[in-house]
Amino acid sequence: MNIPSWAEGMPVPARLLLATDLSARCDRALDRAVQLAGQWHADLVALNILEFSQAPDMALTWAYGNEENNLQIAQRQLQQDIAGLPVRLSARIAQGDVAISIRETAVKDNCGLIVTGMARSETFGRFLPGSTVEKLARMVSLPLLVVRTRPHGAYRRILVATDFSDSSRHALHAAIRFFPDNELVLYHVHNTPLSGSMDESAGSRPAEHIVYPEYESFLDACDLTADMRRRLKFVAEDGALETALTHYIRTHGVDLVVMGTHGRSGLMSILLGSAAARLLDWLPCDTLIVRDPRAKAQENPGTS
Repeated sequence: MNIPSWAEGMPVPARLLLATDLSARCDRALDRAVQLAGQWHADLVALNILEFSQAPDMALTWAYGNEENNLQIAQRQLQQDIAGLPVRLSARIAQGDVAISIRETAVKDNCGLIVTGMARSETFGRFLPGSTVEKLARMVSLPLLVVRTRPHGAYRRILVATDFSDSSRHALHAAIRFFPDNELVLYHVHNTPLSGSMDESAGSRPAEHIVYPEYESFLDACDLTADMRRRLKFVAEDGALETALTHYIRTHGVDLVVMGTHGRSGLMSILLGSAAARLLDWLPCDTLIVRDPRAKAQENPGTS
């Protein structure tokens, strides 16, 4: 099979970075990171950021030890957590801003994917005011996997959200490369601004025939092989973004949503705005955020 040039330049990650506080609420992210590391034969780097200003219930039990002891404790706990699993693990300890520490560690260790967890609708609980996901999306060029659900094996049903932009094309490329054996649903919401009204209709399908020509043009620009195109199922719906997408995810048992960070219709660009945390709170499954490679990362992004 002929491999497109973009696929050769987007390998499956050889090293994953898991950002964790080693508490029970990060177990799902740890389990997913271990599963993906095994699936991709990748190394796993587990990063714990020490924050002395945390609330008492969030404080790490070793927060006031010296760095060498902290590392030993973290390594011992992580090894216990993954005992019996074929994963090559290394542990890192950092102090300071969570997002900056994650970015610096990912660059230093040459990681290809960052994995985080969701707790009480906030990444890392109360580790960072505002949206850590939004801040990370602004600061790092790597794909960011936000884990919400408990893993039960590899991802099976994967949805790629698209507005037919270059950014969503890059997200589709990442999904194809990372999950070469999965059928992918290419999902589009037609001409509906971000709303949030729960009583608006979700899941209506008359949009499909309207946007199908645009879908065909989008695929032509994606430089996909015939085999790759056969793996795609196209779905277009009318309705508010949150309700339509969430309804489809629950109805069809979607395990993972893949989306870009910029777009022409607002479907993607909301991830870099004030609606980012709200959208992620709506989605009842894991989310893989793939940054447009043309977008320049911000050094010190503010929250919206």
